[in-house]
Amino acid sequence: MMRIIRRILKMIIQFFSILFPLRFFRFLDRKFNLIYTYWISREFKKLNGSVYFAFPLYLNGGKNIVLGKNFDSDQRLRLDTYDNFLGEKFSPLIEIGDNVSIQKDCHIGAINRITIGNNVLIGSRVFISDHSHGEINSNALRLPPAQRSLYSKGEVVIEDNVWIGEGVVVLPGVTIGENSIIGANAVVSKSIPKNTVAAGNPARVIKEIN
Repeated sequence: MMRIIRRILKMIIQFFSILFPLRFFRFLDRKFNLIYTYWISREFKKLNGSVYFAFPLYLNGGKNIVLGKNFDSDQRLRLDTYDNFLGEKFSPLIEIGDNVSIQKDCHIGAINRITIGNNVLIGSRVFISDHSHGEINSNALRLPPAQRSLYSKGEVVIEDNVWIGEGVVVLPGVTIGENSIIGANAVVSKSIPKNTVAAGNPARVIKEIN
């Protein structure tokens, strides 16, 4: 009996897949995301042009985030700024330039400042942060990580025309120079010069681009 039901269901689904092909659902998804973008755009400090967010966007502290024109993000982007944590005040800013594209499951978090230039491409599962839970000292280590004060070693700057590969981690206090490429799964703990390819953990320059 169950086999007959499954066969009937399969036939029904195949019939509707002919009436409504995959491109139809992609069209509906795009329209839904446009409506979602209009709805959530008011949460940001400033938008310098048209933007596009795929649902869902996890947003905390949008009042401290500026986006350039033609910004585009895929699903499950997380943007966090913290101006108050455990009673300590911060003045965070995330500023993203024009023509920036961010793929799925990325997380960008700031208590200080993160600047991303123009024409930057960021792959999936990238983490960019200008802070950590506490300094590495004996006083901080006596506390559970969630109870430690947030600490920033410095701003993060990603200059124009940078390509950041999938799974990259960008740590506090670094600059990634213009026209650079960061290979997949690299951990950027020190600044990367412009016109270079960097890879590894920790990331190091493996090629200069002439």
